[in-house]
Amino acid sequence: MKKHFLTLLLLLVASYSHAQAPVAKGKAQINVGVGFSSWGVPVYGGFDVGVHPDMTLGLEVAYRGYNGNVRWGKNKYGTSKASIWSISGNFNYHLNKILELPKEWNLYAGVNVGYYIWTYSTPNTNSSDASGLGLGGQIGGRYFFNDKLGLNLEIGGGNQFSNGKIGLTFKL
Repeated sequence: MKKHFLTLLLLLVASYSHAQAPVAKGKAQINVGVGFSSWGVPVYGGFDVGVHPDMTLGLEVAYRGYNGNVRWGKNKYGTSKASIWSISGNFNYHLNKILELPKEWNLYAGVNVGYYIWTYSTPNTNSSDASGLGLGGQIGGRYFFNDKLGLNLEIGGGNQFSNGKIGLTFKL
C-alpha cells in the first residue's frame, strides 16, 4: 500500500517538473515527513537556511513513540512503552556544483547534533528517562517538482532517524 501511495504521489506531482536547487543564500525551506524505524513511526519537521551557495544550516524537531507487547521471562507478557523527543541542528554541504547535477536534483551530505529525551517503561521495570546529546551524519537527496515543492530522502546515523527518512520540502 505504501508503495502505491508513493508512486501515486510522484506521478501527481511530477507534472510540475521544473525547479532549482539547493537553497539559495539567505533563503529557507521547510521539511516534513516520516522516518523508518523498527519500532514506532518517527515524524519530523524542520527548516534549512542557505548560508552559502553550497551550504545550509538547519533545525529539526522529531517525535517517535511505541506501545507494544513484549515477552519477559518465561511465559510472561506485558506492554512496553517508549517515546523519544529530539531537537537537533544540522549542517549540510550541497554537491550540485561539484557533480554538475540538473537543477531539479539536490544531493547533500552533512553532520547533525541534537538533544534527545527518551522515556520508556517495560513490564519488569519502572518508568525510566534517558536524555543526552547525540552526534551523527547524513546523506540525502531531493527531487524538486517545481520551484517550491520537492521530495526528500535521507539516510544517516546518530539520531532517531538512523534508518532514514522520507518527506516533502517546501521552499519559502
